[in-house]
Amino acid sequence: MNAELVRQLEKTLGYQFKDDSFLRKALTHSSIASDKLDSNERFEFLGDSVLGLVVCQALFERFPKYFEGDLTKVKSKLVSRKICSIIAAQLGLVSALKVGAGMQKSKAMQGSIAAGTLEAIIAAIYFDGGFEAAREFVLRCFEPFLQQAEADEHQDNYKSVLQQHSQQHLNANVNYELLDEKGPDHNKCFECAAVIDRKRYPSAWGMTKKDAQQKAAYNALLELGVIKE
Repeated sequence: MNAELVRQLEKTLGYQFKDDSFLRKALTHSSIASDKLDSNERFEFLGDSVLGLVVCQALFERFPKYFEGDLTKVKSKLVSRKICSIIAAQLGLVSALKVGAGMQKSKAMQGSIAAGTLEAIIAAIYFDGGFEAAREFVLRCFEPFLQQAEADEHQDNYKSVLQQHSQQHLNANVNYELLDEKGPDHNKCFECAAVIDRKRYPSAWGMTKKDAQQKAAYNALLELGVIKE
């Protein structure tokens, strides 16, 4: 990798290396390395953990009322191979990765290899600039996905809020009853109601069962006084 390519990558990454040997190693795949210890595999291992920690902290701060299970669900989506490979493609990491003959046509180049390369880059920044530099890089790359996760979770939040309220204040779990459904198979509507400790709350209709349950959770929250219209 020549100096010009290193500078281009640094500009794309938004980070300038003090020691660009970290960057070079992060972009060396095991298929071309003379020794696996000279490849980016160990960097992937560390980068995965740094990524997980940064995303966990971000979610912990953005969703202060979420239980562990809710946070784990959102985190799994964000640090998935799919999201990591998308970000790697946006940064042009795959085209800069040094791989062995024949690997360029492998489907893994756009999947697991791309995702692993992003993790290796995170580790490279961590080694070169410390945790704060790696944290800033991760948050910058993942911010659009964090925002989307926040929007998605708020949209689907009534069920989560009702479950939390029910467990904390009523010492019970929430169940949903399917009361009715209408329409042809390709265009059904569903009526659902939230049930807590045998008490059924006002039902609601939706185009899907999930939608009906969300609206039913909203009705229950209204009746319980947790939210107001």
